[in-house]
Amino acid sequence: MEKYEIQSKRIATFLAQVKDKKIVIPNIQRPFVWGSTDVCKLVDSLYKDFPVGYVVTCVMPQVHLKDGSLSANTIVLIDGQQRMTALKAAILGDFIVDKNYSKKRVRIAFNPVTEEFKVSDVTIEQSKKWISDISVPFESVFSEDGKGLDFSDIKNQYFIDNPDLQKDDRKDDYKKVGNSFSRLEKIINNHVGVIELSSRLDIETITEIFVRINSTGKRLNQTDFVMSKIAADTAHGGDYLWKTIEYFCHTAQKPEFWDDAVEKDPEFMKTDYAKMIRWLKDEKDDLYDPEYSDLIRVAFVSQFNRGKLSEFVSLLSGRDFDKRIFDEKIIEDTFLRFDEGVRNFINENNFKGFLQIIRSAGFISPTLIHFSGVLNFSYILYLKLKSKLRQLRGNDSSFEHIIRRWFVFSILTNRYTSSQETTFDEDIKRINDGRFEAYFESETKLVDDFWTRELPKALETSSASSPLLGIFWAAQVKANDNSFLSTNISIRDMLYSGSGDIHHLFPKDYLKKNNCNQQSRYNQIANLVYIDSNVNKSIGNKSPKDYLNLVSNQTSKRISNQIYICNITSKKELQENLTMNCIPSGFDKMVADDYDKFLNKRRKLMAQKIREYYESL
Repeated sequence: MEKYEIQSKRIATFLAQVKDKKIVIPNIQRPFVWGSTDVCKLVDSLYKDFPVGYVVTCVMPQVHLKDGSLSANTIVLIDGQQRMTALKAAILGDFIVDKNYSKKRVRIAFNPVTEEFKVSDVTIEQSKKWISDISVPFESVFSEDGKGLDFSDIKNQYFIDNPDLQKDDRKDDYKKVGNSFSRLEKIINNHVGVIELSSRLDIETITEIFVRINSTGKRLNQTDFVMSKIAADTAHGGDYLWKTIEYFCHTAQKPEFWDDAVEKDPEFMKTDYAKMIRWLKDEKDDLYDPEYSDLIRVAFVSQFNRGKLSEFVSLLSGRDFDKRIFDEKIIEDTFLRFDEGVRNFINENNFKGFLQIIRSAGFISPTLIHFSGVLNFSYILYLKLKSKLRQLRGNDSSFEHIIRRWFVFSILTNRYTSSQETTFDEDIKRINDGRFEAYFESETKLVDDFWTRELPKALETSSASSPLLGIFWAAQVKANDNSFLSTNISIRDMLYSGSGDIHHLFPKDYLKKNNCNQQSRYNQIANLVYIDSNVNKSIGNKSPKDYLNLVSNQTSKRISNQIYICNITSKKELQENLTMNCIPSGFDKMVADDYDKFLNKRRKLMAQKIREYYESL
């Protein structure tokens, strides 16, 4: 099988195919990000006969239609979108959608005397020395009836508007202007290299080819490719589906985006999709702000019980895995099911209900969650179990503990950090075969060795973004623990408000002064606690022995003019606070030489707290 074909196409031919929608440039997640000057440079390169590189396309396969005929091949542009969008804007006069999702024209002006290209503005439009929009003379080239001003008309008008070019001392300029118009007219005769990938290739092969031919080594994202396939298929409503995905994700991250979308896309606002998303504009919660890759994956896996997006690409193309043919009915069914998956994802009750369960496990801030894969599969699990319960007319609360436990279990065991698709595929099949409850019970039952040996060892890290540290904070939130050396400021409050400090129990400067200079040593997560900023300043760079001695003194007697470093007033309060923050006994007597012993003890206490938390879920 030929994997690809390399062609050289005239710009005119390529743009004509784009105009006739034989080549589709999908309006996917990333809008047009080139600056207007970049468009000028591209047109100038064509004018000077400079090469403009290669684009990569993929042929969508012919599929059998209901009447027995074959659909016409459609070509999707998967790389080179910015260049082709720029040419559409400059030569065809099309609108572009900028990074603020506003539709606008980019008019490129041309000065035939100086042979300069500039972005048109009011001054240029009022000047007779410039052709203010080069797309105007190209209208007749690309229109079906050939109507419109052609280059001859524009050139003649230019000479009328600039009669001084007819003077004897301007004959060279007169001749140059004629040549300039001829060169401008011929820019669409330049060629662009086209690497056309076969419709029979799987996504892995397409990705590998893309990586090898791309000079920057940029990897083709599978979900970008999926979005391209969706957006290109307007016959099955793909144009509205991709907008739904795009608008939901963008509004989740920036709620103010919705008002712009309402103004700029009134047609979409008439759809049911818009009604389903509208609630998000008033939602300030950022616990789960999905990217479009997250939404696509959750919608696909939950509806098709498959974990690999490459199979989704095949289904969008109408592939019958059993018969090894392509069938239009499969495309229709795929879009219908995926549409349902998207609707389930963006449903307000589903989305909020799922996040309520995650919060009930103590994960109240996005700072505690460092990998979206865990959230994604937990949401898939939520949607699947909720659908099952709906059929049985059960209560949603009956499976909340499963979601909580699976979510934390997945973080603890790094379940979705590598080979994510394979693991998704295996887990979704377990859910779908009707034996998930038994699998859940056996899989999430962690043995003693994990808690006493593996977890303390895993806590031996200096990464502040460690998912295990996030679980520890969540365990403290769930237990309503107060911050270090405080009786009234909880860790929950600090996470909600974004206040407080993450403090080194053995202060960083203190350790540095005592020959512990490596960041990987003094930033061990077992050396970290949440603390009120004022208490943190009072501790300064004292040793644990010194600053806890001050706290002990203030709990036993009142000394005139004594500076109190915290609000703890009794030994009982101090001990309770140290215990809830997993501070080992003897900490009040520790100095730099005790640091390693302290870390080992605290890791074991943190592991024990996480275990008690986990088993309570």
